Amino acid sequence: MRRSRPLRQSGWLAASLLAVSLATAPGLAADESTEAWAALVKGGHVALIRHGNAPPGYGGDPPGFRLEDCKTQRNLDEIGREQARALGEAFRRHGVRVDRIVSSPWCRCLETARLLTVGTVESSWSLVPDRDPSTPVRLLELRELVSAWRGPGTLVLITHALTVRPLIGVLPNQAETLVLKPAPDGGQGASLVGRIAAPR
Repeated sequence: MRRSRPLRQSGWLAASLLAVSLATAPGLAADESTEAWAALVKGGHVALIRHGNAPPGYGGDPPGFRLEDCKTQRNLDEIGREQARALGEAFRRHGVRVDRIVSSPWCRCLETARLLTVGTVESSWSLVPDRDPSTPVRLLELRELVSAWRGPGTLVLITHALTVRPLIGVLPNQAETLVLKPAPDGGQGASLVGRIAAPR
């Protein structure tokens, strides 16, 4: 089955439901990971990464959390920190050139981005899920960011599962990387090249 799917501005719900079942399959195909790494080494692609392990894993942040205070948020544990370090090392080992790295402003995403140590980290609200899916302002900004990327190196985006799902119809595991190829010739959208499992 071909996993390459275009980004769509509408009709993503059916793809999301199918993708959830695919995402829960035990393990990712080795050839898919190989193809994903090859695309990143080539350049001109986007690495969409869900933050590292942050218990309990799902359910968002504790009640009353504050964005300016990491202690009030759901944060990386030592497993998540090690995943981020290992992923950054994998980028270096494969020879991936990172031209830009952008993170959600949530602390678990920023910490993941910084522990990769692949470049100076920027922060953007376009990597945060929209509060109201009927007015997807952030999602549209993210689609534009992905569609416009041409390289020459890789654009790394650190985000949340609920940002990824409406974008490409996949619910990723924590610390999983999805590699996207922007549409050619300035077109809108992108396709999913492959998936890289979270470091073990």
